[in-house]
Amino acid sequence: MILGIETATTACAAGLAAGERRVESLLASDRRHVEVLVPGIQSLLAAWPATLGDVTRIVVDHGPGLFTGLRVGIATAVALAEATGAELVGVTSLEVYAAEAAARGVTGSVVAVVDGRRGELFAQSFTLGDAVVARDIPRVVRPRDLAEHWAGAAAPVTFVGDGAVRYASDLGAVPGATCLEVAWPSVETAMAIGAQRDPSPVHPLYLREADAVANFPTRPWP
Repeated sequence: MILGIETATTACAAGLAAGERRVESLLASDRRHVEVLVPGIQSLLAAWPATLGDVTRIVVDHGPGLFTGLRVGIATAVALAEATGAELVGVTSLEVYAAEAAARGVTGSVVAVVDGRRGELFAQSFTLGDAVVARDIPRVVRPRDLAEHWAGAAAPVTFVGDGAVRYASDLGAVPGATCLEVAWPSVETAMAIGAQRDPSPVHPLYLREADAVANFPTRPWP
C-alpha cells in the first residue's frame, strides 16, 4: 500500500493506493497543513479500512513550493516512514503537474509552474510525448519574464499548475499558449510516479530562502 502526501502549495492533500484501487482527498485549500494533514491521513486509513502498519511506501512531494507546507509534509512523511519501516520516495511538484498534463492528453512543450508568492513562479519545462521528459531544471522566474521568453520562442506551449491559474493574464497572452487549470498537484499522479521510483532520502527543494528570512530586518553593529 502506498500513502501519498501533498503539501507543496496552499492545498494539503493525501491519498492511498493498493493494486487498482486509489483514493485521494483534498484536506484543505487554505494553508492549514499542520492542522489537517495527520488527522486527514488517519481518516483515509479508517475509511479504506487499513492501518499505518499496512503502508509499505510513502510518496511525498518535496517541492518546490511553499516553505512551511514542504516542511510539514516532509517531516510527517519521514516520521511515518521511520515509525513503520515504509519505503520513502520523493517527487517534485513540477513533475507531478507535467505528468497530470500528459494524463489529460497534452503533448509537446509544457511548462509546469507553482505559485511561489512574492510575484514569482517556480518553473520547469518539459516535453510530453511517449514520456514526460524534463528539458531544464527547476528555477525561480517572474511571470512576465516567463511570458516574454515563450513569446520570443514563437512555439505552442501549455502552462500548467496553480501558477498558471494565478497568472493566466500574463501567461495566457503568449501567442500559441494554453493555460491548463490544475489547482494543486494530484496525489494520485504523485503516487503513480513514486511507485516506479527507487526509495531514497528526501530533502526539500526550496529554490530560495524562506519568507521569514528574506523579510527579517537587520541593522549593522555600532
